[in-house]
Amino acid sequence: SGAYIMKATELKDKSIAELQSMLENSRRDYFKLKMRHMTGQLEKVSDMVSLRKDIARLKTVIRERELRG
Repeated sequence: SGAYIMKATELKDKSIAELQSMLENSRRDYFKLKMRHMTGQLEKVSDMVSLRKDIARLKTVIRERELRG
């Protein structure tokens, strides 16, 4: 796991299926980071914060697309 943080503009040209796949992968990665954090093996807690923001960004873009139809 490394640098996350994707820009909303990078997500605009992706399909909903791609976005949902990215969301699923991000949630899986976040869970792994959370487990590492709980066992004291996570060096940079900022990775969790960045990934959480990415998840929110993905959910927002997906929701916007759903509303637009």
